[in-house]
Amino acid sequence: MTSDIVLQTEDLSRDFLGFVAVDRVNLRVRRGTIHALIGPNGAGKTTLFHLLTGFLAPSSGRIRYRDRDITRRNPADLAREGLVRSFQISAVFPHLPVRENVRLALQRRRGDSFHFLRSERRLAALDARADELLDAVGLASFASISAAELSYGRKRALELATTLALDPEVMLLDEPMAGLGLEDVALISALIKKVARNRTVLMVEHNLNVIAELSDCITVLMRGQVLAEGDYAGVSANPEVRAAYLGVEDAP
Repeated sequence: MTSDIVLQTEDLSRDFLGFVAVDRVNLRVRRGTIHALIGPNGAGKTTLFHLLTGFLAPSSGRIRYRDRDITRRNPADLAREGLVRSFQISAVFPHLPVRENVRLALQRRRGDSFHFLRSERRLAALDARADELLDAVGLASFASISAAELSYGRKRALELATTLALDPEVMLLDEPMAGLGLEDVALISALIKKVARNRTVLMVEHNLNVIAELSDCITVLMRGQVLAEGDYAGVSANPEVRAAYLGVEDAP
């Protein structure tokens, strides 16, 4: 594992009662890049995310993060070490204020589950950092309102802030554009580009315009296997990718 590879799999596989969802995948994510996983529904993308972040154990193969074997580590340990994921469905506390959502994530980063027993004055010490994170994702003016009052796109922005509160080295984003309108897609794309300046991002995404704009490298999965890998120009011109993912077959 070379120094510029931050996350790597070696013949990683996972089967479910004979159905192979991830089949001997060798993935190499370079430090400081935005790396996209694409493929048709059922290609194994989310299962691979579950494996990388400890929500599933592999049937075989290995996962290495910062040149250490993390194959059977649990999600909480991996998050503390800087490997943090988001999910397809926005995961915020809707009835808490926006700032409180971020503050809870900051408390979790400290590793103390009993901060809620402490005085409001003690907890307020986290507000400065929470406000910095909200400002970074364009939510500074929404700090005091209930998260339920945010638009769906701004809920996604809040989720990015809570992910950043865990101080990730590698952010794994599972379909960050799912359910967003065009205006919100532009907003979240800009935020991902901004927060990726000093981090590594691995994301599952279906929006090819977003993939083309953001990605340094793309891995295409098909039936649990790597079909192709490269930059957008190379991958989009690949005849197998065009047939499998884009539904376009090149003329003979």
